[in-house]
Amino acid sequence: MAAGHSVDDYLETIYFLAFPIGEYRPDTKGSPTLAVRVADMLGVSRASAGEMLKRLEAEGLVERGEHKEAILTEQGRAQAERVVRRHRIIERLLTDFMGYTPAEAHEQADLLGNTFTDDMVERIEAQLGKPDRCPHGWPVDTDFEQAENRELQPLSDLSAGSEAEIVRLAEHDGDLLHWYYDEGLVPGTRIEVREADGGELTLSVDGDERPLDEKQAAGLFVRAS
Repeated sequence: MAAGHSVDDYLETIYFLAFPIGEYRPDTKGSPTLAVRVADMLGVSRASAGEMLKRLEAEGLVERGEHKEAILTEQGRAQAERVVRRHRIIERLLTDFMGYTPAEAHEQADLLGNTFTDDMVERIEAQLGKPDRCPHGWPVDTDFEQAENRELQPLSDLSAGSEAEIVRLAEHDGDLLHWYYDEGLVPGTRIEVREADGGELTLSVDGDERPLDEKQAAGLFVRAS
């Protein structure tokens, strides 16, 4: 995401971090605070993230949990879900009607999101025929997303000999997202794990073998078969 992040950007990031199946989490030591994780995801300083979290708390969008962690309130989660849904619909607009690649669409949707009103998003969704998912496999309906989470797991959790279908791609690391598409690791692809060693895998895709490091494997969410 670009510099100068909005409240919506932060709420979207907290939403993903609240549901670990949802996104690849930056590799940090120990138990990092939410401010550290948000800062890593958005590419901002920890001080900036901490200040925004204080603002979100003051506005009733997050609250502190038992261990002082920040949790989305009912109001905060509702707003975050609107942001997530809007982003996914805009991505489909960009791919289906404007000729952007899926990886490009994610970057452009980040830039355009705050310029679309709720009414515009509803009209776009209707014109698109109410798509079920964004180009990267994420359900437009966040309630369905949460239900489906129980059926999925990161590819990095699979053992050798496992077979699975890729359902979703982690999208908040732009370089990683482009790499998935370059490698043909897209939603709907069937894979077999040939070797597994501490999160690093060797996959067979249509008979071709390819290695994945832990970060690459952790960002692919699959349904094992």
